[in-house]
Amino acid sequence: MYYAQLLFPDFSLILIGYLICRFTPLNRPVWAQVEQLVYFLFFPVLLFHSIIKSPLDIGAAGNLLGAGWALGLGGIALAYSLPYWPGLKSHIAARQHAASAQIAFRFNSFIGLALAERLAGPPGLLVLALLIGISVPLMNIGAVWPMARHAQRGFADWALAVDGLVRRPLALPLAALQAMRQRVQITRHDCVEGWSAIAQWQGVPLGLVLAHAGLMPDARYIVFHCADRLGGDVYYESIDLVDGFHPLTILAHRMNGQPLAVAHGAPLRLRVERQLGYKHAKYVMRIELVAGLDRIGGGRGGYWEDRRNYDWYAGI
Repeated sequence: MYYAQLLFPDFSLILIGYLICRFTPLNRPVWAQVEQLVYFLFFPVLLFHSIIKSPLDIGAAGNLLGAGWALGLGGIALAYSLPYWPGLKSHIAARQHAASAQIAFRFNSFIGLALAERLAGPPGLLVLALLIGISVPLMNIGAVWPMARHAQRGFADWALAVDGLVRRPLALPLAALQAMRQRVQITRHDCVEGWSAIAQWQGVPLGLVLAHAGLMPDARYIVFHCADRLGGDVYYESIDLVDGFHPLTILAHRMNGQPLAVAHGAPLRLRVERQLGYKHAKYVMRIELVAGLDRIGGGRGGYWEDRRNYDWYAGI
C-alpha cells in the first residue's frame, strides 16, 4: 500500500493528462510541443541545477553509474531478443521496437525522478538525475541503431501483414511485392496545406493484394497501420473498398525510378491518387480489413481525422 500511495499522485496526473488530450482541444500536437520542452529544456536544467546545488562525488558514485549502464545494456539486449521469443515473433513489428523502447525509457525516467525525491530526498533526486543523464545517450543509440540497420539491409526483415476480415492472412516480404504485377504512373500529389508535386510511382495495385487475401463479406474498410509516430501515437489511415480497388491506388516501393527513400515512406507507401496527401499513408506495416471504423483509433478513420477533424474522404 505504501508504494501504491507513492505512485498514486503521478499516475493520477497521467490519467488526467490522457483525458484532457483525448477529449479536449488540447490534443496530441499541443502536448508533443510540451514534451519537447520538458525533455530538451527542463530536464537538462534540472540535472545541472541538482549537480550545482549538491556536488556529487563521481568516484563514490562510480559503482552506481556502472550498474546503470549494465542494466541499460541488459534492457536493450532484452528488447532486441523479443522478436525471437516463441509466440511473439508474429505479433511484434521489428521496426517499432526502437520507438517503443525509447518511450518506455522516458516514462520510467520521469516516474523514477518523482519517486527518488520522495524516498531519498534531494540527494536521491541528484543521484537519479545523474544516472538518467548518462543513460540517455546509450538509450538513444539503442533506439536509433535498429532503424538504421533495417534501412541499410534494404528492409530484408520487413514484411507487409494483411489480416482482419480476410480468408487468407498474408505476410508479404518486399521481394514478394516486387515480384507481383506492377503499375507505373506519373501523378500529382496535392497536400491539404496547399502545395503540390509531381512524381513517378511504381508499385503493386492494392486491389491485387486484396484479391490474394480474399475478402470476407463483412469487410468494408481498409486500414493502414504505419511505423511512424507523431506525438507518440502510431500513424494510421483508412479508405473504402471503392478506392482500394481503383486502378490508380497502389502500394508504391519506387519513386522516380529509384527505390523509395525513407524520407518518402520506405519501404512501402500508399498512393490513393483520388484523395489529398494525408490519406497517402507512409511506412505501411500492416493492412487490416474491418467492417467499421468505430474501434480504430479515435473512430474517425485516420490520424488527422481524429486530431484535427480532417475529412475522412479527402477527394480531389
